[in-house]
Amino acid sequence: MTGAATGAALRRFVFDDELTIVTAAEHRDRLLAFLRDGTGVRVDLSGITDLDTAGLQVLLLARDEGVRRHLPVEFVEPSPAVADVLAMTRLEL
Repeated sequence: MTGAATGAALRRFVFDDELTIVTAAEHRDRLLAFLRDGTGVRVDLSGITDLDTAGLQVLLLARDEGVRRHLPVEFVEPSPAVADVLAMTRLEL
């Protein structure tokens, strides 16, 4: 699950809890701040314990914002919760 190819080191963003409607706004703001700094990001999904549609929207927004800014956004190490949602929705990040 990799976004754009990278030539430089990416800043690492780690989720360590749920990515649901309860936490989506906070995580969205933190994740987009990485991209506003003009650097790409490697998003570690291994710590996501629960993912709902609001959380999925955060991931898709980050991917799209990376494309818009011409910055790499990589999604790595999907947790079982993330893998289940991606399989159900037939989405690839």
